[in-house]
Amino acid sequence: MKKQEIKKLTKDQIFKNIDKLKKNLFNLRFQKINSQITNPAKIGETKKTIARLKTALRGKIDA
Repeated sequence: MKKQEIKKLTKDQIFKNIDKLKKNLFNLRFQKINSQITNPAKIGETKKTIARLKTALRGKIDA
């Protein structure tokens, strides 16, 4: 998810995306344990996206 896309989101959309990505991260971790993951870099990418969304959310709450 790009920075410009994140800036356009509302608070509710950010919360929904964070929940969706956390569930996705949970599934990726299970795939890693079972050696079923096709792209291990997806885990780090998902973590970074969650962090970006949380940062954007904090900026929207403070403003």
